[in-house]
Amino acid sequence: MNSKQPVTMIGLGPMGQAMVHAFLDEGHRVTVWNRTASRADALVERGAVRAGSVEEALASNELVIVSLTDYNAMYAVLEPAAHALSGRVLVNLSSDTPEMTRAGARWVAEHGGTQLAGGVTVPPSGIGRPGSSIFYSGPRACFETHRPTLEALTSTEFRGEDPGLAALFYQIGMVMFWTSMLSYWQAIALGEANGLTAADVLPHAIETMTSMPDFLSFYAERIDAGEHGGDVDRLAMGMASVEHVLHTNADAGVDTALPAAVVDLFRRGMDAGHAADSFSSLVKLLKKPAA
Repeated sequence: MNSKQPVTMIGLGPMGQAMVHAFLDEGHRVTVWNRTASRADALVERGAVRAGSVEEALASNELVIVSLTDYNAMYAVLEPAAHALSGRVLVNLSSDTPEMTRAGARWVAEHGGTQLAGGVTVPPSGIGRPGSSIFYSGPRACFETHRPTLEALTSTEFRGEDPGLAALFYQIGMVMFWTSMLSYWQAIALGEANGLTAADVLPHAIETMTSMPDFLSFYAERIDAGEHGGDVDRLAMGMASVEHVLHTNADAGVDTALPAAVVDLFRRGMDAGHAADSFSSLVKLLKKPAA
């Protein structure tokens, strides 16, 4: 007999499909449901079981994985069958804010179920691959019970019992990812305006990004200690540098929205009296105001 835990997957976009394949590869019996039923065809050919309705999908197994656009999509799909959540563990891997995630956990609990929230840190191609991971948060005991099954997808990183923590860590990563990639697009646009290709820019871009961990570690310790002294760098010097970046882009005729936003933040720091402080003092401007 198959001793692997059976799983239900709701949502068969690229991520959901990759997850079903990973579960099947590990020998799990998988029940699937998607609003567009044809997306399940290839999975059924591999051995997945197609549910005729959301209610049937929920009723099929204790462990239910949801991979949808966001929590509003989750409500749209599950609310008509919310009574079937009783006794189910809903692992919601849909992306959303920490507050929406917490509200979702309360909603599931109101219907007799338990939610584990997840933050998927890899694209579909990373599912089932070594080195990939997913953040989880929610009841620790529930997580530990289902951890062996969830590890068919990726390694697991439990972030705490607060339901919103997985989403928070995911969004922290997205803050850095999107702004970092935009800075790369900006660099490519600047390079192309001066006759360089993306391939020409790439080695220097990689070298610059490779140096970042040292900066992150150095400033994290000082920020936690509340140390923003200008012994290593000064905001006034940084102000001159970011203005040079802005002017270089303007002279090249490329879009300046991103470098202008950086200059604006530095200028606000200067106006707040931090000219002689480290540019890490800008964290103070970004923090939530004290109540």
